[in-house]
Amino acid sequence: MQASGRNAGLGLALVSACAFGGSGVAAKPLIEAGLDPLHVVWLRVAGAALVLSPLAWRHRGLLRRKPALLAGFGLVAVAGVQAFYFASLSRIPVGVALLLEYLGPALLLGWIRFVQRRPVTRAAAAGAAVAVVGLACVVEIWAGLRLDPLGVLLGVAAACCQAFYFVLADQGSERGDAPDPIGVISYGMIIGTLVMTLISRPWEMDWSVLGGDAAVGGLPVPALVLVGWVVLIATVAAYLTGVVSVRMLSPQVAGVVACLEAVVATVLAWVLLGEHLSTPQIIGGALVLGGAFIAQTSRPTPPGAPEPESLDPNALDRTASKA
Repeated sequence: MQASGRNAGLGLALVSACAFGGSGVAAKPLIEAGLDPLHVVWLRVAGAALVLSPLAWRHRGLLRRKPALLAGFGLVAVAGVQAFYFASLSRIPVGVALLLEYLGPALLLGWIRFVQRRPVTRAAAAGAAVAVVGLACVVEIWAGLRLDPLGVLLGVAAACCQAFYFVLADQGSERGDAPDPIGVISYGMIIGTLVMTLISRPWEMDWSVLGGDAAVGGLPVPALVLVGWVVLIATVAAYLTGVVSVRMLSPQVAGVVACLEAVVATVLAWVLLGEHLSTPQIIGGALVLGGAFIAQTSRPTPPGAPEPESLDPNALDRTASKA
């Protein structure tokens, strides 16, 4: 049963990565049609909040029981990731901004090890390292790199927000009192919409774009169809499967598997938008897949049991003193 649950969690994590990765091929044509990137983000979050609002009412008890968690998820996991990422790519290359954002799983391991003071398995750490190297190849970080200090800082902020997405998604799972993920995501979207409304100012958006078509690989597609994809698949389905997978696996394992989003986004851009993959990008995609596989081979430690394969310096010190 434990193996079956782990396989199900891995499957949901893969679905979440694919759903998140599919947002770019739908959002880019909308941006090229005349929408501001932040307006696309607002449509994404506000549309998801509208779809999930009936479920938010059903879970209204969370407002009393978990107000801090809901506020943190909306501010950090929804609005924070999106706002900092788009702000960073306005100052540095898109590929570099994407790589910085997906340093989140590596930062997550640091949070778990040095803040929560919990051991991190060698498999999870090795998987994160391999995946980060693969991401560097996917985005071809060496091509025309010009770093703007503020842009880098904003990219790192996006990575921190992404790391806390996994931390917040796992809240309460160890104690067995984790709130319903549907309620958390529903209120997170509502709070994120309020924040993004202040940042993006949707009243300045060119609403006429939504009534026309956007070109996807040279083919005209109704803009509202693309918005529907971004809202229903790349946001609602992606967040739901992502939060559930974190609870079924662990934050560090789900975080590394989430790096597959960059691979999915690159492949879809190649197939649908004609953005061809280079040899280093193909190699990088293979490394990300390998890193995700290595990370998912780690096993959680039973309560009270030693973790022989963890990166725990204190345990090493104790072993040395006994010798």
